[in-house]
Amino acid sequence: MQLFVPYRKLSPYRISGISVLLFVLILQYPSASGCPLPVQTVTRDTIVVKKLVTSKKHTIKLTPDAKQEVLFFNAAGEEGKWYQLFLFDVEGKLVKRANIKHKQTTIVQNLEKGNYLFEVFSEDERIENGQVIVQ
Repeated sequence: MQLFVPYRKLSPYRISGISVLLFVLILQYPSASGCPLPVQTVTRDTIVVKKLVTSKKHTIKLTPDAKQEVLFFNAAGEEGKWYQLFLFDVEGKLVKRANIKHKQTTIVQNLEKGNYLFEVFSEDERIENGQVIVQ
């Protein structure tokens, strides 16, 4: 059995995979290739939330926004309940406090870099706690 493969004339403008690889390497390591392209590194702040205790009756969400600048606090559980978020620094000093009602969302902003501990209460009952790291 013979397989017939048609012959294509190669264009001088066709870019091969090796050419693309070399171009990418030159962009990543301009000083090694002698290329004067500027290299710009962008460091973004990140917000990491680690929950230590979670509730099965209540849904508590602490999520950072896409730009990693603010923290959204959302709570859902029983109708008519109020939820309180307390954010402490590592020394135990209260940094932020937020109160929301069932199925509401609030924004916690202006957090400086560091480690924080959070606790969420509803009617003097601790529902969740954990750690927030702003890097």
